[in-house]
Amino acid sequence: VAKTGCDSLAIAIGTSHGAYKFTAAQCTRNEKGILVPPPLRFDVLEEVSKRLPGFPIVLHGSSSVPQNYVKMINENGGKMPDAVGIPEEQLRKAASMSVCKINIDSDLRLAMTGTIRQFFNEHPDKFDPREYLKPARANIKELVRHKLVDVLGCAGKLDSVY
Repeated sequence: VAKTGCDSLAIAIGTSHGAYKFTAAQCTRNEKGILVPPPLRFDVLEEVSKRLPGFPIVLHGSSSVPQNYVKMINENGGKMPDAVGIPEEQLRKAASMSVCKINIDSDLRLAMTGTIRQFFNEHPDKFDPREYLKPARANIKELVRHKLVDVLGCAGKLDSVY
């Protein structure tokens, strides 16, 4: 458990930084052979929430490691075998509890890297950053929209804050 710089608490409930949060040995494989990470420790989150009611909780290292971007990276020269993150349904559950901030930086980096790799693979003659950053920024924007609206349930909550 670590106190963050914004009067919130970061607790360890099965999250960690990066695209390799879990080793293959820590995961199971589903019927398609895809790695499935161990579940988050919601019992720990519930206990902390019970002991500190209303205290804001932050999840560090909570990227879901979108497999479409891992695939995009790998198909365009990258090597990211067995990269797996926190399933979005578990992030949704955490957001419905006392978690007020979920960090997803690795997801953003995967979207940017995958898009740029694909762009250069499809356009090896290009070199202008304005050309390859435009689709990369668009993919990041769509990923953030998806996370906020579809995963974290933030849509329509502005009025409840102010």
